Amino acid sequence: MKNVLLLVHDDPGQEARLQAALDIVRAIQGHLSCVNVTIIPMFSGDYAFGVADASLYDDERRREAANKVELERRLGLEGVSWDWVDVTGSIAQEIIAASTLSDLIVLNRKLDSLPFPAARDVASRIITHVRVPILAVPDGLARLALDRALVAWDGHMSVANALRGSVPLLGLASEVEIFTIRDGSTQADPAEAAAYLSRYGIHAVIREVDDRHHAADQLIAAECGRCAADYVVMGAYSRGRMMEAFGGVTRRMLASSTVPLILGH
Repeated sequence: MKNVLLLVHDDPGQEARLQAALDIVRAIQGHLSCVNVTIIPMFSGDYAFGVADASLYDDERRREAANKVELERRLGLEGVSWDWVDVTGSIAQEIIAASTLSDLIVLNRKLDSLPFPAARDVASRIITHVRVPILAVPDGLARLALDRALVAWDGHMSVANALRGSVPLLGLASEVEIFTIRDGSTQADPAEAAAYLSRYGIHAVIREVDDRHHAADQLIAAECGRCAADYVVMGAYSRGRMMEAFGGVTRRMLASSTVPLILGH
């Protein structure tokens, strides 16, 4: 893991994204690719609404131009390798297009305050179209600690992809826990995940709970509190039976998690 892609946009979640990306780039001695997105609103066919949309777009362009000046100034003082590209379009489409040679994408778990409704659930829109992990952070994150990691393991391909993609970060942790809920949905034994990590010199502990009465996201959140996890590695699901069994968990974690999530698809 060397190439970290950061969504740049002037919104309440930007500072959390920036700090998390900088913390990772420093930890892995990597490179930060900043994609500054100016969002185009969905223009209405109605004249009055069209004028309002045009005004919204003009405001957006001015904000992003000022945002670029300030962030480039700050990045010049951070002592990390970085580059910058300006794009115009939807956040999801532009980040997907820019992610081809990225190892990790840094987003917020949700952007409720944006005036563009389609951009608010950007993480869930992007995760199904990329093959690299997404780091989704809470808006209020001040720094990304990498000491204690929780892997929410069910043995499916999505979490396996997230686990593989997170190995460089897991290797920096002092504690890694593989957490499994015994509810009949686990496809691979957590010992297999522990054995895989051990070959990279990562010695994880396994914790299993037998609980068919509480939602998985509630159990994961409780376990994060118990072990003081700094972040969670988990799978994201978008269709079929797993959408019902675990996809709802993904949505709820993206809506309310207080710890950063590394998601694989």
